[in-house]
Amino acid sequence: MLTLVLCFALSAEASKILIPMDDDQSNHLKAYGIAFWVLQNDIEVEWLLNYRGGAFMIDNYPDVTAECTIRGVSYQVIADVQANQIYGSIADPEVNQERVKLEVPPKVAVYSPKSKLPWDDAVTLVLTYAEIPYTVIYDEEVVRGELPKYDWLHLHHEDFTGQYGKFYRSFRNAAWYQEEVRNQESTAASLGFSKVSDMKRTVALEIKNFVVGGGFLFTMCSGTDSYDISLAAQNTDICESMFDGDPADPAAQEKLRFEDGFAFRDYQLERDPMVYEFSSIDATQDHAKLGQKNDFFTLFDFSAKWDVIPTMLTQNHEQVIAGFMGQTTAFRAQYLRPEVTIMGETRSIRSAKYIHGTLGQGQWTYYGGHDPEDYRHLVNDPPTDLNLHANSPGYRLILNNILFPAAKKKEQKT
Repeated sequence: MLTLVLCFALSAEASKILIPMDDDQSNHLKAYGIAFWVLQNDIEVEWLLNYRGGAFMIDNYPDVTAECTIRGVSYQVIADVQANQIYGSIADPEVNQERVKLEVPPKVAVYSPKSKLPWDDAVTLVLTYAEIPYTVIYDEEVVRGELPKYDWLHLHHEDFTGQYGKFYRSFRNAAWYQEEVRNQESTAASLGFSKVSDMKRTVALEIKNFVVGGGFLFTMCSGTDSYDISLAAQNTDICESMFDGDPADPAAQEKLRFEDGFAFRDYQLERDPMVYEFSSIDATQDHAKLGQKNDFFTLFDFSAKWDVIPTMLTQNHEQVIAGFMGQTTAFRAQYLRPEVTIMGETRSIRSAKYIHGTLGQGQWTYYGGHDPEDYRHLVNDPPTDLNLHANSPGYRLILNNILFPAAKKKEQKT
């Protein structure tokens, strides 16, 4: 009897937990939360890129399997010999797969206003659902220099140009819009800025410094192009008087410095304050012509052994993903800088949905659209219930970015 008990103990130690991320996974989104939780408990996680949809491998601990059960995450306990067979297959130079070690959970911050706005944010929804902790920060914390406390930063649906989302025509008389203007102006004054646009410009530059210094930036919807435009326009006024009390510079277009942004070049600003658009970058109208039934984007297939970073960011159980709209739905390819990596695109209209790049020691990712499971999320629409979308491939792309900073640096070969 004692011999049997000892054998069982040794067998339990010499085994692994495999969390599949293909169609056999019952809850893809919470599986990321399990990986994050394991890292928080000082246990290493291996991300098996392109193996079963980007599976996770973990040493077998009873607490981990119990947590998987509690959260409804599918898993398998496999013997070490099986794990070694998987490792051997992945190591084959002819197989487009790779092992990446995840070691330390990133400190996550979400740049988001403290006031309640009439829309929700897909990133905070999925972080909450996956049970991944995050800290909300906003202009005060950024201006005070608190960004270096964090590894990963998400920009909430935001307008960094100081034009209040260009909602002026439709919502200038709405209570929420007027409250937002008051809050922004009050914050700007308290921080020593005469205009909200000046405050947002300073915030944008602090975020850029965060990335240059090694931070990871992820943003969606209008937090993408409005952020890039604010960097390009940092030396000129692009806001009309209803936004900042004085007219825009009539030569603003010619004064843009595209090289100061992250992703775009040669675009045209939308100068009309009554038009709900920032520039020619956004492909919303192109996607509207496609219609929901024909709106899809395709993830690129990267070399897992050599292009490790984009491979991590595109792990999924589906390669063709349903599109979704936003104030900024996607990015017209002709305005992308040549060094930008396109990770997902709608090829029929040359629209990039999901892009990535490096700056200094850091990385950034832009993801077009507002909510991956709500095709046309409008102001005052209810939040998406992720219990109904636990296997969402569109939301998975967000969570790939959350785990990305945890990857062991020597594994990143790009």
